[in-house]
Amino acid sequence: MADSPISPERISKLTEMITGWLDNQLSSKTLVQSVEYNEQERRWYVRIAGEEKDNSMVLLTLGQRTLHYETYFMPSPEENRQEVFHYLLRKNAKLYGISFGVGSEDAVYLSGQISSEAIDDDTLDWVIGTIYSAVEECFKPSLQLGFASRFRSRASD
Repeated sequence: MADSPISPERISKLTEMITGWLDNQLSSKTLVQSVEYNEQERRWYVRIAGEEKDNSMVLLTLGQRTLHYETYFMPSPEENRQEVFHYLLRKNAKLYGISFGVGSEDAVYLSGQISSEAIDDDTLDWVIGTIYSAVEECFKPSLQLGFASRFRSRASD
């Protein structure tokens, strides 16, 4: 991580670069479905497509030292909480640059950050791809553990 904050000029250039990359992803019809930008917070709201989870909203927040990224993964498990968190903690050991954590109302999030000095097109592609991969791999097993009785009742219908 950078020891000192980056200059306002560099923040402006990074903002343009991130916006350009996201616009390109959107027009190329990749995983990116929509993008909104909040200038005051230097935050992008990026909706990405998925298969196991229809879509995820990824928040990219540009700070003076880091680019923070996060997505809401799932609500607080209704049952088998220990098994869900055990499963996700084991998955954390295999993830790079992102990790599962518990946020408000005990909901599960995926989040991470990189140095603002490391931001480029390849890094942004890696961030979105890493989030996509983790959600696709872990979403259904986590739901099946955390909401097992709901899955059983659907199977019996």
